[in-house]
Amino acid sequence: MKVLSVVGARPQLVKLAPVSDDMSNTDHTHVLVHTGQHYDAEMSDVFFSGLGIPDPDVHLGVGSGSHGAQTGSMLTALEPIIDSQRPDWVLVYGDTNSTIAATLAAVKLHVPVAHLEAGLRSFNRRMPEEHNRVLTDHAADLLLAPTETAMKHLATEGLAERSVLVGDVMVDVCLKVRDAVRASGEAPHDLPTGIDPSEPYLVATLHRPDNTDDRDRLAALVEALAALPVPVALLAHPRLVNRAAAHGIELQQGAIQVGRPLPYGGLIAATVHSRGVVTDSGGLQKEAFLLGRPCTTIRPETEWVETLEGGWNVLAPDPHLMGDTWAGVATRPAPQTDIGAPYGVGKAAQTTIDVLASRCS
Repeated sequence: MKVLSVVGARPQLVKLAPVSDDMSNTDHTHVLVHTGQHYDAEMSDVFFSGLGIPDPDVHLGVGSGSHGAQTGSMLTALEPIIDSQRPDWVLVYGDTNSTIAATLAAVKLHVPVAHLEAGLRSFNRRMPEEHNRVLTDHAADLLLAPTETAMKHLATEGLAERSVLVGDVMVDVCLKVRDAVRASGEAPHDLPTGIDPSEPYLVATLHRPDNTDDRDRLAALVEALAALPVPVALLAHPRLVNRAAAHGIELQQGAIQVGRPLPYGGLIAATVHSRGVVTDSGGLQKEAFLLGRPCTTIRPETEWVETLEGGWNVLAPDPHLMGDTWAGVATRPAPQTDIGAPYGVGKAAQTTIDVLASRCS
């Protein structure tokens, strides 16, 4: 079996890592294409080295741009690669522009597409990710769902016959890295200056357009983070840095200590040692859940609804309305409820490979 994986952004590299690792232990051929959607070394290169992913066979170097321009450039570049490789499966991950571009290129060439992390829904059509994931699911030939909730969404949309529950590949890598962090006994490295890992602190990330594009909203969110009663390690995504500079907003203020995005192992270590997480990231809110850390999600909804059960994740989208309560939500203690295993037990990558092999035509 030949599988051609297409990735382009930081979250996809995390999902790719366990698939790549398990594929290396088989006789299957795995071709890796990196679109270059995330072209910053801190958002891409360190994930290859840190997670043991082989260098991509093809790097398109697409870079940034508007959604249309970026997706169009990827589509143009991917078509001849897929046509020449003619894999048994084009495997796409998540919900980025790389995901939809690879899906469109493959289906037009009549090459089967499998979508890993299918069936997630925020039901927020303002999110570009929501368009990408819905369109990908309806175009793909095989839908590899991470949860029972995702399976229900796919069935509601008439896609049950193409859907298989495989679990969440991010659990595979998160638990592996967590165990290594705990075994080392070391404090996290590369935290922002001013964060003492032996004292309580929060990990924060912020990057979504709905939170960063409007100056007043971003200013209010920064002000709310700055007013929290414990230090905040703000791991600043390039988008946040750029938008804050354009808006004339100083990120380093009050409780906030600004640092760079961390390699995956560093992020897991920082989260394990933290008191909790404040984020608008899809991946980090789930990782906080898996690591037993309370999370405050700065969004009105979440695709990972299972994290809301037991109070592990709380939606707190508007600092204007929540006032002092926002600080209370952000710094609450960890719940005592058992998280269970709604995302699987760390075998999703191998299950994915087995399903792909069993369905080769």
